[in-house]
Amino acid sequence: MATHETSTLYMTQGSGNSFKPALVASQLGLNLNVRFLNVLAGESRTPEFLSINPQGQLPYLVLNNDLSIGESNAIAWYLAEGTTLMPDTALARAQAVQWMNYEQTKLEANISPVRFFTYIVPELQSEHEDMIPVWRERGNQGLGLLNNYLGSNDFITDYGYSVADIAVYGYTHLAEEGGFDFNEYQNIVKWMDRVQNQQGYKTIAELLTGENIQAAA
Repeated sequence: MATHETSTLYMTQGSGNSFKPALVASQLGLNLNVRFLNVLAGESRTPEFLSINPQGQLPYLVLNNDLSIGESNAIAWYLAEGTTLMPDTALARAQAVQWMNYEQTKLEANISPVRFFTYIVPELQSEHEDMIPVWRERGNQGLGLLNNYLGSNDFITDYGYSVADIAVYGYTHLAEEGGFDFNEYQNIVKWMDRVQNQQGYKTIAELLTGENIQAAA
């Protein structure tokens, strides 16, 4: 397993995407240097950060050899490599990739904007009134398929709890803040309970604060 003591993880508070690599690090006992940027204040668009990540997106991991990785699921995957969070068969890894792609295209892509414009910055909700019901409908479709899958699967892959669960959990567990009703998705609720009962689990509020991610007690 790679060491990460001199790697820096750039994140933003309250973000389901930033939460994913933070939770991986917590559950593996990795110590990462962390820098929080306030997206709402434009800190991810400053010349300083754009010189580090020209896309200006968070989270972003700068490694101790000056290489870097963007995209939340890719960062989480990299940190999980060679650990108990990485599925150990070709089939389970393929399942992980399948559902991590699904998370970004069907879940995060719809849950995140609804949550952002109705919960994080509700003062901007009126500017997106046309899209909010569209995002919510698509998000419910995505949650429905996930809920059906979890009716016969305890975790995202046949391997058991893995980085894929963390990736899918990242924004799914925040869906109620976007007005999604978990009463319709009891299999997801039970799965979230299983995730939260894993050793080293910490909440988004616990992990996306402070200056360093420390190993869980």
